[in-house]
Amino acid sequence: MSEIRHIVFDIGKVLIHYDPNLPFARIIPDAEERADFFQRICTHDWNLEQDRGRSWHDAEALLIDQFPDREEHIRAFRKYWAEMVPYAYDESVAIMTGLIDEGRDVTMLTNFAADTFKEARQMYHFLNRPRGVTVSGEVGLIKPDVAIYELHAKDFGLQPAHTIFIDDSYANVEGARQAGWQAVHFTGAEQLRTDLAALGVLG
Repeated sequence: MSEIRHIVFDIGKVLIHYDPNLPFARIIPDAEERADFFQRICTHDWNLEQDRGRSWHDAEALLIDQFPDREEHIRAFRKYWAEMVPYAYDESVAIMTGLIDEGRDVTMLTNFAADTFKEARQMYHFLNRPRGVTVSGEVGLIKPDVAIYELHAKDFGLQPAHTIFIDDSYANVEGARQAGWQAVHFTGAEQLRTDLAALGVLG
């Protein structure tokens, strides 16, 4: 394994919690109806297109045209987005900020809509501490497309073989490896400490 010189963090479910059910448990109290809403209407794939750069205006219009009787619920997804990210994973954040304080080169690479990421930065100021970030919604590419890893490496001068990527999605971990990076699958802060220690990143 090559020496690690660059550390790249994902954000959602690595540094901050994300769960659309949090506001929607109030908006659509019936669990079966709520599950159906996420399965048929505001789906994961629909939301991913905002991460790729589609505007919320266009995203909402698309669904409202198909499901006019669910307009209020469709608009609620963006309206109450902040409730979906209610807290940070303090132990993971401590690992990241500790690495920055040690002088390590830390950046972030995230699938995130451009406007909600700006909101997240206001909510969680530690997101401003790394050297920089590639936001999928700003560049029009999403993980696990190899192109977004290559763009991040180019923009921030990373040497792929000397870069470690941390993500909760195994598909995104594999995407990084295909781009020539080293990568670890995030399952919790304790395991991350173990993984980084094995790579010589943490003492």
